[in-house]
Formats: sequence, C-alpha cells, structure tokens
Amino acid sequence: MTYVIAEPCIGTKDTACVDVCPVDCIHPRKDEEAYEAAELLYINPDECIDCGACEPACPVQAIFTEDDLPEQWRHFTQINADYFK
Repeated sequence: MTYVIAEPCIGTKDTACVDVCPVDCIHPRKDEEAYEAAELLYINPDECIDCGACEPACPVQAIFTEDDLPEQWRHFTQINADYFK
C-alpha cells in the first residue's frame, strides 16, 4: 500500500508534505523545473515507504492511502504512478 495525492492538491501544490517526507518521494519540489507546470504534486509509489508523515502535513487533505482513497479519486493512483514513468 502506498500514499496517493488526489484532486484537492490541484492548484494548491503546498509543499509541506515534501518537507516531511523522509525518502524524498514527493515531486516536483519547488526547486525543480517541473514545479511551475505541474498541476499537483505526486507520490512515487516505488519509493514511498508508507510512513504516513505526509498525510497530516497536507493542509488541504489531499493525501490518502490507496485503501482510503475516495472512489471518485481512484484514478489518481495511476496519475501519481504515471508521473514517474
């Protein structure tokens, strides 16, 4: 199980989650070229260690475990994974 960033992040891109991630699996960071063009932030499912530090740090409650992801946002699991391909 991994964490997924969903729709509430669109247009917000608050990087509090990036700051608390111990394995740097949330991108793009503000210092990355892709940040300005990105619609939201993404969690790399291959690097996420499921620590959960990002979830309470998100001010717009956009981060969920795959199991807790609301049905209407299930497609964000693939959107997050595709960002890292």
